[in-house]
Amino acid sequence: MSLNWIDVNTLSFNVLLLLEREQISWFPGWVPEEELGVALHANPCVAWYLKEICPDIEPWVERVLSRAEDTSEPERIREAELQVMNAINDLLVYVVDPSLYDDLPFLKWDSEELSGLVDFQGKDVIDVGAGTGRLAFVAAEEGAHAVFAVEPVGNLRRYIKVKANKRGLDNVFPVDGLITEVPFPDDFVDVCMGGHVFGDAPEEEHAEMVRVTKPGGMVILCPGNNDRDEGWHDYLVEMGFEWSSFLEPEDGWKRKYWKTVET
Repeated sequence: MSLNWIDVNTLSFNVLLLLEREQISWFPGWVPEEELGVALHANPCVAWYLKEICPDIEPWVERVLSRAEDTSEPERIREAELQVMNAINDLLVYVVDPSLYDDLPFLKWDSEELSGLVDFQGKDVIDVGAGTGRLAFVAAEEGAHAVFAVEPVGNLRRYIKVKANKRGLDNVFPVDGLITEVPFPDDFVDVCMGGHVFGDAPEEEHAEMVRVTKPGGMVILCPGNNDRDEGWHDYLVEMGFEWSSFLEPEDGWKRKYWKTVET
């Protein structure tokens, strides 16, 4: 289902040339293959870019191209381009205009849902999958000593840095990384947190968040997931997390999870 965060009708298909390796790696199983094949046949520079920037998916791209409908009709090509771009609507927002994401109503949830879980004053904090910095800026403005906004998309890291400068915050540090590859040593921070980022590889993600958190520190997922027993809910409870529900404007009830790392 398209998110419709950005009107792709205004975009050239060449906008895919702004995507980064991590984003492109998600294409298999997500992007409609038939439509992608048509669009890539008509845009060979984009096909080349996908394979060069993310060699891991080159065999998949070649397979998509080999099965593609052979057409030179402009209307059919544009239809395919639009379907592909709509499928990755969120990724395009991140690389074209992150402020569109930052203004979405569901990000306007009450910051006390996070700040009420931990006193950020003087703490060192990691925000994994930081996005546009929703969680990072709560911690920074609550007096954290340093907030490391771990985010794999370069344009989002730039956005966070500009936003921090505009707010006069000198304690926010955007850093490249993933929830499964947090680029810091063991026992590094007092708080490791993330929002809408957990769940693709629960055991690996949990282990990495705990690894970088000091004994006695906190791991927080806010929001963690929708307000239902999705696959990782039982796992988090088993791992010792407490949880509760709260409301995201226009997007319904969500769950947040938190636990203290054992000393």
